[in-house]
Amino acid sequence: MNKRTWLLASLSALAVLTGCATSSPQPATVADTIARTPNLTVATKLINDADLAATLRGAGPFTVFVPSDEAFKALPQAQLAQLQGNKDLLKSVLAYHVIPAELTSQAVSNTSKKTVNGESVSLAKAGPVVTIESAIVTEADIKASNGIVHVIDTVLMPPKKR
Repeated sequence: MNKRTWLLASLSALAVLTGCATSSPQPATVADTIARTPNLTVATKLINDADLAATLRGAGPFTVFVPSDEAFKALPQAQLAQLQGNKDLLKSVLAYHVIPAELTSQAVSNTSKKTVNGESVSLAKAGPVVTIESAIVTEADIKASNGIVHVIDTVLMPPKKR
């Protein structure tokens, strides 16, 4: 094989391989995005324990304000144990972190939004800082195929039912 033939064959093979490598994968759902994020392992486990992963893989759109592992570590051990031991309470708390709409940090305004658990949360924005209730968004706008994920620094607790 002469050099020219070899070079053309090599370039053709490279073009085929490059074409395969550049095909973009489908964006992951919010549940899968949370599961793939290293500092969200506790949230991932609790979402699975509450049987909410399938819901968060659904059509959406969802905006999930997901507490970081550090936020869960800051909870008193007794409170975390109570959540882990009561599936209904766990579902309610996790659903309080989900808004049934796609809401980027750019779109946040000083308002309240209804969560999936039926309660409303206060959202605010001051410059680049976005808050939900008492939590600060530490990582914003993680795009998913069925919504947006924002990482927050506090676990939110829904108001007690009267």
